Amino acid sequence: MDAETFRRELDQLKRTLVRRNLGSYEAKDCTFCASCMFSTGCRESYKLTHCTNCDHCSTCTHCTDCSHCHDCAYCRSSDHCIQSAYLTLCSDCSGCTYCFGCVGLVKKEFCILNVQYSRKQYFDIVAKLEKQLDLH
Repeated sequence: MDAETFRRELDQLKRTLVRRNLGSYEAKDCTFCASCMFSTGCRESYKLTHCTNCDHCSTCTHCTDCSHCHDCAYCRSSDHCIQSAYLTLCSDCSGCTYCFGCVGLVKKEFCILNVQYSRKQYFDIVAKLEKQLDLH
């Protein structure tokens, strides 16, 4: 076998590969995912549980429409966030909880557009914004 034959046969093997979601259970319409459970429409992700339409995420649970998020829970439409929970429309946040439309925050909670509010104020404002932005 020469190098040309080897490359040709390797390319042929790759073309016949059936893309599976290795180690996944109930991963519906997911592609290139591994060890994901009860997730739908996710791509190139690892260890997602109950996530929908997430892309390049890992060890997340109950997230929707997120990309490049890691170790997050209950996040929506957020990207490049890590070790955070209950984020909506956030980017590049780390160690945050209950943030809405925030960018680049670290270890903050109850923030909207990077401004911190009391718990009650936060939920009151977010409830109104979610209705107006149709994010129920």
